[in-house]
Amino acid sequence: MLTIDQATYDAIVAHAKRDHPDECCGIVAGPEGSDRPERHVEMVNAAGSPTFYEFDSTELLELYKQMWDRDEEPVVIYHSHTATEAYPSRTDIGLASEPGAHYVLVSTREHGNNEGPVEFRSYRIVDGEVTEEEVTVVPTLA
Repeated sequence: MLTIDQATYDAIVAHAKRDHPDECCGIVAGPEGSDRPERHVEMVNAAGSPTFYEFDSTELLELYKQMWDRDEEPVVIYHSHTATEAYPSRTDIGLASEPGAHYVLVSTREHGNNEGPVEFRSYRIVDGEVTEEEVTVVPTLA
């Protein structure tokens, strides 16, 4: 189960809506071994595409250096789908390289960057196996 605070949830949704019609991507880092998504980091979709996302390699390397220095790890890796449901594509599954991370997908297909709800779902992806998990949004992390 993914437990995420309201402010981080809202920031991910806002990022997805703002970047629509292109896919957005980002990471929420947390202390190593904690499973606590604490530090939201918006990333640039280097692909600049409505159907594909790609982390900028230089930006990603800098983020990993920061996380190593702070004893953090990627707790949530997220991106949006702009025209399809919030379910990992074959490409998404192939790119999933952090077995301990929650892979969050936000679908903006219904309302785009306008007001309205989004589909916000989380998965564990290990060795190509996709398992959906419950998402609990709390006011703040305990």
